[in-house]
Amino acid sequence: MNKESFVKAIQEVRKTEAEKKQKVKFAQTVDLIINLKSFDIKRYSINTFVNLPHSLGKKKVAAFLEKKSNVIDTITKNEFDEFKDKKKLKKVVKEYDFFIASAKLMPTVASTFGRVLGPASKMPSPQLGVIMNEDENTIKELIKKIESVVKARTKEPCIKVAIGKETNKDEELAENALAVYNEVYKALPRQKENLRNIIIKFTMSKPAKVALD
Repeated sequence: MNKESFVKAIQEVRKTEAEKKQKVKFAQTVDLIINLKSFDIKRYSINTFVNLPHSLGKKKVAAFLEKKSNVIDTITKNEFDEFKDKKKLKKVVKEYDFFIASAKLMPTVASTFGRVLGPASKMPSPQLGVIMNEDENTIKELIKKIESVVKARTKEPCIKVAIGKETNKDEELAENALAVYNEVYKALPRQKENLRNIIIKFTMSKPAKVALD
């Protein structure tokens, strides 16, 4: 798969959007959708973080820490009991895009917040989100990394990942899409045989297929 295949699909979506009589009044998210075939989601599971060459911009991040931090919204261990209220728990999980946690607190985070963070795919992970030290530099570096990372995960026989906004340049979107595709492709047990099709779509647009090699 090459970058130009993604560029062409993005340009096709832009052309369709330009022909619309009624324009969308917000910056649409651009999604890469990889539809799979001959893939048993019960037997195989893809759940990987992908480093993108171009940042998706600011993400709202919160942390589970032993003490309050000056650089991130913090929920301390002393406050965990407040979230036994499921409504309050769901509200905070919805409010933030990503959560990080001190390694020491992870067992308690899992037991207190896991029932909602897990299904929402927002549980702090050893791959990206669990820190050994709570110092400001460690937290700042992790936040910066989070803003250039997406998770590719199979919930159904497809993987859907946001790769940017329509305001991004075609080249940037294509390079992000290619980065996600390459990681997913490597993780597929039968690789090309598991690919049904690949689609680029804006939030409110018709999808455009990416030409497979």
